[in-house]
Amino acid sequence: MNATDTDIAAMRQAIAASREARERGDMPFGAVLAAPDGKTLWVAKNNQVSSGDCTGHAETALVREAVSALGAEALRGATVYASGEPCAMCAGAMFWAGIRRIVFAAPTVDMAEPLGGPQLPLRCAQVLAGAVPAVLVEGPLLREEALAELSLPGPG
Repeated sequence: MNATDTDIAAMRQAIAASREARERGDMPFGAVLAAPDGKTLWVAKNNQVSSGDCTGHAETALVREAVSALGAEALRGATVYASGEPCAMCAGAMFWAGIRRIVFAAPTVDMAEPLGGPQLPLRCAQVLAGAVPAVLVEGPLLREEALAELSLPGPG
């Protein structure tokens, strides 16, 4: 992918949010919402453990929090930068929120081993392949930086 300086800066914010999530005991994932002009609008962290909600992935948390704080219109046409490749649930949530571009760091195929869990069979781009309107899925971007956060021990 041909990443811009804006893409790299936003992805580094998402990776930093993943570190913060891990440090508070949640799964190490973060997401950033950027307006079409590249301005950061919202940053969210995975909150599955701290909220007790299995749907508390960084991207779904981002959609919920941003809609609540900024209104639904802020998400339409926006880009989400995710430290890990979004799952099918998150891809669907972002589609329905009107997000039109998703950029991820760590690909699904690289995340199962460091996290010690199963790997879902569908990739984000596969889930959104027939979406109308289209959602552009790009990545990996800063793959090694994101994977480094997955491999680090949690708090304690």
